[in-house]
Parts: sequence; C-alpha cells; structure tokens
Amino acid sequence: SGEGPFTVLAPTNDAFAALPAGALDGLLADPEALASVLKAHVVSGKVKAATVVTLPQVETLNGTYAVAVTDGVVSIGGATVIATDLMAGNGVVHLIDTVILPN
Repeated sequence: SGEGPFTVLAPTNDAFAALPAGALDGLLADPEALASVLKAHVVSGKVKAATVVTLPQVETLNGTYAVAVTDGVVSIGGATVIATDLMAGNGVVHLIDTVILPN
C-alpha cells in the first residue's frame, strides 16, 4: 500500500498455475513468506520499459534481481517480461510469465 509511485512485476494467472503443487496454499498459510514473495515483485518508483532494458539489475522491496536482454526478450529474476508499461494511478505494471520466489 502507499501513494507510490511503484513498479509492479505482475505474474500472470498462468504463472501462478505453474507453481509447484501446494506452493500457493503454503504461501497463503504463511503471511511472512507471502509478504516476501509480494515484495519481490515491487520496485520503488516508476520504472518504464525503456529504462528497465538499460539496467543490469532492479532492486525490489525484497532483493535485487538481474535484468537480461537477449534477442529483444527481457527477463527479470528469471521471469520473462511479456507486456510492459501498463499505466496505473500510482505507477506502472509489467506483466511477467513466472512468479519470482526469493531465495
């Protein structure tokens, strides 16, 4: 919560469906672990795609993840970015194909 601005790396429904059996239920039963995963998907500030591709890494609210650009495909923390610059009232959203699980 908060005014922002924030950048959210939002996993798709398919990304959540691809989690190992029981992983989502386990996260929902453990508020601290769930908060950790959620914070791994939020960057402080409004970071649009044109900036993301120039960065070697992004610092989320729960860790730093490498940014890789290969043949025009961008990945962050191993998750492929599939849609960018979805503007929100308090920042920007980039859709990713994988749930980022902190180490």
